This record gives sequence, structure tokens and C-alpha cells, in this order.
Amino acid sequence: MSKLFIKIWDVQHGSAAYINTPSGKHIVIDLGIGDVSGNDTIPGNVFSPLLHLKRHYGVNQLDEVIITHPHKDHIDDIFNFDKLEPKVLRRPTHISEEDVRKGNKPGDSAFIDKYFEINNRYSRTLDVTEDPEYKNNNGGVIIRVFQPTNCASTNLNNQSTVVFLNFAGSTICIPGDNEGASWTELLKNDDFITWLKNTDILVASHHGRESGYCEEMMQYCLELKLVIISDGPQGNTCVADKYGNKAKGWLVHSLSGAESKTRYCLTTRTDGAMEIECYSDDDKNYLIVNKE
Repeated sequence: MSKLFIKIWDVQHGSAAYINTPSGKHIVIDLGIGDVSGNDTIPGNVFSPLLHLKRHYGVNQLDEVIITHPHKDHIDDIFNFDKLEPKVLRRPTHISEEDVRKGNKPGDSAFIDKYFEINNRYSRTLDVTEDPEYKNNNGGVIIRVFQPTNCASTNLNNQSTVVFLNFAGSTICIPGDNEGASWTELLKNDDFITWLKNTDILVASHHGRESGYCEEMMQYCLELKLVIISDGPQGNTCVADKYGNKAKGWLVHSLSGAESKTRYCLTTRTDGAMEIECYSDDDKNYLIVNKE
């Protein structure tokens, strides 16, 4: 049985996802960290998804890291980047260093310095046989990436990459912190709209905040079953209800063995980390969602 496995980490205010493809490719989207206490910590007792992958998932090398955009909450784990020796780095290369530095706080300069040190090392063109996004290399997962490039560079959120993954009849969308301007740009692309129309699970943009919600974009999510929000304590700009009202609902299982329930919107702040499994068995497709 071939399976696509996706882990949405509970990194509080941040973003971090791990993907294990049917052929065993290891892909990470964004490098958020969280305040989940335990053994896998960085200085300050903060949970590191990268260290957890290495220590508990047996991942010694990543096949790809995708950084949707270089805001600190999406690259907080960057000092552990080299410990997993990623083969490929995808990031929005059209953003100037000046704009990246202006888009982050002056006190975060060490993270931005490390980001550009890594950025400058990953410059060669990939041969198709090396590309983990190519379905013949990853076990049949179709990965489609869309990159807005025409928005004002003063807002790094609107430079965010949007990643779609399709396997065994299910499609998962993992964006960055896209706001209205980048959604408007992307909606001019018919291929992007086609992917939206087939999306089953959406990770909400910009941590489920109102600034990342786009009514026009959501109107194309015709097959949407479930929305996942990665964020810390709820603020007054959270629009979880709006997202939930757009979803059809899906049965979500608890890893603790508690009762399974149909849910419309999950949040890491209340539901912890989530696992998504897509696979086929006996000519039937399955989409399984588990929460902590």
C-alpha cells in the first residue's frame, strides 16, 4: 500500500509541515518552532520539528525544504537546517535581500543572516532525476507550486508560495501567509483555480487571521472538507468560523483514542498537531485525519 503522510506540527504562532511521500522522500514546508515542551528543544526549551524528525522519525537527510516566505516565524528553526542536510531548497528567490531585511524586525537579523547564507549555497539547477517534486521520483505524488511575483515587496506575506499535493484522489493545499493582493494575483491563473476546486484540506493562510482570508478564493474551494489553522492563542482577528462555514466536514480521529467526530475546522491551539494520510487500498481511496 502506497501512502502520502503529512504532519502539521503544533508550533503555536508559526508554520511547519512534514511530508513523507510513498517512495520515502522527506519534504519540509516552513521552519516554524513552538513552545511544546519535551526532549526535542532548542535553547529556551522550545520544540524543534527538525530535531524531532531526526531523533524520532529517523530522518537524517531531507530531500527538500520549501520556505514559503522569509518571515521569522516561518524560518525560526533555520539554525537546525544543516543538521538534516537538505538536498533541495525552494524559496521565493525574486525577493531582494533589502526587502527581506525591511520585512523583518531588526532584532531578528541573525535569522535573516542565516537564511541568506543558506540561500547563497543552493543555487544550482536541478536535473529532473533529482527533483523530489517530480511524481516519478516521489512515488506518484503530484506537487504543484504557485508563486505570486507581482505584489508590492513591502509586504512579504504577499510573496508567499502556495503548495498543492495530490495523491490517491485527495488534494491538500499548504500556503504561507498570503493576503488579499497575492490571492487576487493567483486567481488570474486558471490552473490555480482548478487546483482550488479540487482541494480537500486547506491549511489556512496567515494563521487563520482575517488578513489572509479571501472570500473570492474560498468560493472556488468546492470540494473543501476541512480547514486547519496553525496558530497560538486566539486573537480577535481569527476567522475560524468563516473557514468552518466553507467546509463540508470530515471525520477526525483522535490519536489518544477518544471519540472520532466530524469537524470543519481544526486549530493547533486546541487540537495539537495533526496527521493526514492519503492512500489507496483495494481500488478505494482513503483520506484519514488524526489529531492529538
